[in-house]
Amino acid sequence: MPPRSGRQLRITGHGYEADIASVGASLRALTFDGRDLVVPFDADEVRPGYRGATLAPWPNRIVDGRYRFDGVEHQLALTEPARAQALHGLLAWVEFEDRLVLDDRIALAAVIEPQTGYPFRIEVEVEYRLEADGLRQTVTARNIGADAAPWGTGPHPYLVAGPGRVDDWTLTLPASEVLTVTPDRLSPVAVEPVTEHPEWDFRDARTIGDVFIDHAFTQLTRTEGIAEVRLVTADGAGVGLAWDEGCPWVQVHTADTPAVPATHRIGLAVEPMTCPPDAFNSGVDLVTLAPGATHAASWRLFAV
Repeated sequence: MPPRSGRQLRITGHGYEADIASVGASLRALTFDGRDLVVPFDADEVRPGYRGATLAPWPNRIVDGRYRFDGVEHQLALTEPARAQALHGLLAWVEFEDRLVLDDRIALAAVIEPQTGYPFRIEVEVEYRLEADGLRQTVTARNIGADAAPWGTGPHPYLVAGPGRVDDWTLTLPASEVLTVTPDRLSPVAVEPVTEHPEWDFRDARTIGDVFIDHAFTQLTRTEGIAEVRLVTADGAGVGLAWDEGCPWVQVHTADTPAVPATHRIGLAVEPMTCPPDAFNSGVDLVTLAPGATHAASWRLFAV
């Protein structure tokens, strides 16, 4: 009987050790010199929420689970019932198959089969590779169906800087715009400058404190095309996440679960995204995959 989170694969190299669970191609744990860089979960545990999961064929939410694509109306299952939204795609609980297993690199694959709300067939390959500068994850989609399909992707790690909780850590987030949302359902409202919302302006590094964040950010400052978020403790050690122009958005969430003290603000979700929340409706940065076409996006987690 396999563990509840699926088959377990471990890759090591350059001081890093990553544990991947086959259900959802999930990053179950990542350490550097024995120090956690993400909030881990046990192998024989039902993955808590979307912790470490690969998000596809959309990241974040589709409002009401409804969208129109190529002139056809679609209705998805509402997988976030409390907010009546379709959350984080269709692969989070799918068993991936091994495609390549090496000491420092693995590739897993699954197929999104045509279904109610998403009648498209997409093959998805997820590669994790340990390099000298950290753990690189690449998600590659290939449309193996007969029709063009809407597509978006991203990861869902909860970063850990060190001892303490989110409130204690210092965040650098090089984003000049934030997507405001409704307070009850977190449905998108408008993209606005962070100067109008100084509580979410982390362009200059500062301690998070008691600020609540569950927002998408854009207009990212990049160095040689790379955007980088850093989360560090008072002594400057911590974790970072970097990505290229393929992800013009990043969702950040302070993991607020006040009703469950054991998980309340124990990690900071940082999720580079190829498109913003509800892109299946807005069309903003939405990828349209033609039959036979491929699309790839990648990001890198590293120790600070």
